[in-house]
Amino acid sequence: MPGTLFIVTAPSGAGKTTLVRGLLDRDPQVQLSISYTTRAPRPGEQDGREYHFVDVPTFRALRDRGEFLEWAEVHGNYYGTSRVWLKEQLAAGRDTLLEIDWQGAQQVRKVFPDAVGVFVLPPSLEELENRLRGRGTDSDDVISRRLLGARGEMRHVGEFDYVIINNELHEALDDLVAVVRAARLRYANQHLRHLQYFAFLEQD
Repeated sequence: MPGTLFIVTAPSGAGKTTLVRGLLDRDPQVQLSISYTTRAPRPGEQDGREYHFVDVPTFRALRDRGEFLEWAEVHGNYYGTSRVWLKEQLAAGRDTLLEIDWQGAQQVRKVFPDAVGVFVLPPSLEELENRLRGRGTDSDDVISRRLLGARGEMRHVGEFDYVIINNELHEALDDLVAVVRAARLRYANQHLRHLQYFAFLEQD
C-alpha cells in the first residue's frame, strides 16, 4: 500500500523542527523528506541530514529542470522538495514527512490531495519572539523580518487538517504522534492494509 504524506508547517520559532525530531524518535515508520535550501547551515546542521545545502545557481538550475515538487523563497532563501524522490518513497509504502512553509504546502497538495496537513502555532507572538531570541542564531533584523511575516503565515492555518498549539512541548509532541496514528487508521488506509478482511465484510 502507498505511504502517507504528512506536511508540517509553522512560523519560524514555533518549535516545528523539535516536534518533528521527537516524532521521528518515537515513530520509526515515519521518515523525513530532506529539502534543498540556499540558506547557510546553522550550528550543528549537516548537509544531507537537515537539508541539502546548495548555492543559488545550483538551486535555480534544479528548479528550471523541473526537479522540484514545490519550491519557495522564504526570508530571502530558497527551499525546494525533490519530486522524483518523494513519489518513489510513497510508492514504496514509506510514510514521509515534509517540513515546509504554507506556500509549499499549497503546491504539494495540488499533487498529493490526500496529504495530511498539520500547522504548528506558538502560544502567542510574544512567546514566538522570546523563542527566536533565545536561539541566539539570528540577528535583530532577521528576527524582525520573521516576526513581521509570522502573522501572515499563521493566517493560513485554516488550510490545514490539524492544528497544534505548541505551549508545552511534551503535550504538543503527543498531539503530533496522535495525528500520525489517526491518519494510518483512516478507512482507505485500513482497507488497503487488510484487503482480505474487508473483502469478506463486503460479500453479499
